[in-house]
Amino acid sequence: MSSDLRAGVPGLSALAGFRLVTADLHRLSTFYRDVLGFVLDGPEQAISGEEIRLLGLRGSGRRQALRLGGQSVALEQFDPPGRPYPVDGNAASLWFQHLALVVADMGQAFQRVRGQPAISEGGPQHLPASSGSVDAYKFRDPDGHPLELLRFPDGSRPRAWQGRSAIGGQIGFGIDHSAISVADADASVAFYGSLGLQPGERTLNHGPQQQRLDHLRDVQVTVTPMRTSETTPHLELLGYRIPRGAAGPMLRANDIAATRIVWHGTRTVLLRDPDGHLQQIAALGQEPPQ
Repeated sequence: MSSDLRAGVPGLSALAGFRLVTADLHRLSTFYRDVLGFVLDGPEQAISGEEIRLLGLRGSGRRQALRLGGQSVALEQFDPPGRPYPVDGNAASLWFQHLALVVADMGQAFQRVRGQPAISEGGPQHLPASSGSVDAYKFRDPDGHPLELLRFPDGSRPRAWQGRSAIGGQIGFGIDHSAISVADADASVAFYGSLGLQPGERTLNHGPQQQRLDHLRDVQVTVTPMRTSETTPHLELLGYRIPRGAAGPMLRANDIAATRIVWHGTRTVLLRDPDGHLQQIAALGQEPPQ
């Protein structure tokens, strides 16, 4: 594993998908399929020995690929297993990383997930115009991974989501972004900028709705989108000014909290960003592992 970008920068061209680690592949696959409406994308498969080595692990692993709309998520179980999701963190903790699922009807979506452990207090929150006028709600899946329901205002969906609708049992119609908590937003923008991502407009989210969304007192958080030429899905950097995010142990790729983003790029490598979040890059011409 290398984080020395000067040794050949693996420029990113597109976000290919997401990887979530689980202690029970069948249980988590069932949740994403039956509650969130993800579709199984082929049979369960073994993770190759080559990829196990790329991840810095020993042993073996299994993977179930899923799709929601045009976005890919793969659930992975490793033997030997890693550590469970930390129980002493919050939305500002530097291992925090959520996937944002775009929904058309927040009320219906909330009813589907209200039995899951909540991050937000008081149900879905309508954020002010300075924070995008979106409706949002954060919760956890059965392994502790944070998820967010996201509803854009009527008539103002981003272009990527215009004309989309949920089908079948889907809770939403795609994944808008993955958001990660960072200690220094400027340092993280520089890191991802060196990989070819472009920053969007930075906003400062605060106020009572943001406090309830994150379940944090007096919260102030900067939000910086980072994109390739494809705007969705993308990465968002959450720089919590109040409270400051606590650092946790360095995550190994088989730890439950070690969510990975998989990118198309110029070479195959596994990188850590300044806060330890794992980024897996598949060289151009090679299909990301499914």
